[in-house]
Formats: sequence, structure tokens, C-alpha cells
Amino acid sequence: MSVEGEYKKETEEIEKTKPETEENKLEREPEMKAIEKLSKSWKYHQIKEIEYREKAEYKTAGRPNKLAEPHQIKYQITGKIETSELAIEAEKIKAGRFILATNILDKNELSDEQVLEEYKAQQSNERGFRFLKDPLFFTSSVFVKTPERVEAIAMIMGLCLLVYNLAQRKLRQELAKFDDGIRNQVKKITNKPTMRWVFQMFQAVHLVIINGQKQMSNLTEEREKIVRYLGKSCSKYYLII
Repeated sequence: MSVEGEYKKETEEIEKTKPETEENKLEREPEMKAIEKLSKSWKYHQIKEIEYREKAEYKTAGRPNKLAEPHQIKYQITGKIETSELAIEAEKIKAGRFILATNILDKNELSDEQVLEEYKAQQSNERGFRFLKDPLFFTSSVFVKTPERVEAIAMIMGLCLLVYNLAQRKLRQELAKFDDGIRNQVKKITNKPTMRWVFQMFQAVHLVIINGQKQMSNLTEEREKIVRYLGKSCSKYYLII
């Protein structure tokens, strides 16, 4: 979560359980200490201008005698909740740093700038792993008991990701080559669709066998165009050629 997000969340929590530090009478001294402890527990806020006022109460009504001992002492605590700008700035500076490590220590072989470039180049691959975690592509949960089976599933999922990326790359290249596009989720034409969206488009397509004859149902003109752009093997699978 970003610094701004943490600050907003803390502010909302304070508003929900805001201590009544203004015009609130507290009867016990430990509660005064609780206010100070609460202020220290916040990361981006603090209670400032805390003041404690004692108020003596007597058993008898009216003006007390000068020699009368108070029945009890009540404490009135006042203060203001303020944003700690220094804390926010310090967290922003801290959040603005990240560490990249490499086992290639020779800067002539791999400079600091190249390390950063290589790291940034992996972002597209990292985004691809969302595909592996997306519930859309799971028919059910899979449980395995041995490390070998875990490795096998990881291999299969890695191959799935490879096919996913290759198909997306192929489709985008063909659309760009022919200056063409397909509808996206909001019905706008794009030449950079995701395969996730394409898979959703094809959820309605089924193989139907009638009297021994194979047919593809719901294969619209747009879906057929996508299949053709993906190549002959894909077209053959959907009985187009």
C-alpha cells in the first residue's frame, strides 16, 4: 500500500474511533495516559496541545467550605488531532527506494544502469504470472502431496503461460500488420487485446456433432477473424480450413 493509502486508511480509522479529547471529562488519571499512548500509536497523526485540568467535586452541594476536602477529583482533557507532515515525508522517502541484487559483481559485465534495465524488462513477464493466479482459468482446486508433482504442475502452468503470451503476441502482430482491431470489453476497437478477453469471447463457442458431422456453434464473423489471425493450426482446430 502507498504512503497516501496508509495515511487515508489511518485517517478513516481515527474518524471512526475518534477519541473525544475536546470537552470530554475523564474521571481517572490512567485515561489521561491512554490519550498519550494513543497519540504515539499513530503513524501519521498526533494529538497536540494536550491539557489536563483538575476539577474538585464535593459531597455537599453549593459552595464548599475552605477547609472541606474534595470527595473526588475529575480530569478534563483537551487536545487537537493533527497530521504529522514530517512522518509522511519520511515514509515517502523510504518508500521511494528499492533494492536490486545481482550475483554478477563485475560492473564491466553488468553496470548499475543495465541491472535496472534488465529488471524493468521483466515486468511484462511478471504481469504474465497474473494469468496463472486468475480464477478464470481454474476449473477446480488442485492438491498434490509430493514435490515431484508440484514441479510437474509448475511446468504445465509455465507452458500454459508461454502459450498464452505467444498467442497474444501473434494476434497483436497480425492486427497491427493489417491495421485491424477487435472489440474490447467496453466495445471499443483495439489492436492490443489481451488473450484473457479473447478467451472470454470464445466461452460461447462449442463443438457440436449432429449425425456424425462436426460443427462449431456461435463462431461469429469476429471470432472467425481472430482464429484466422492466430494461424492455420488454430483455424484447423476450429474447423475453418
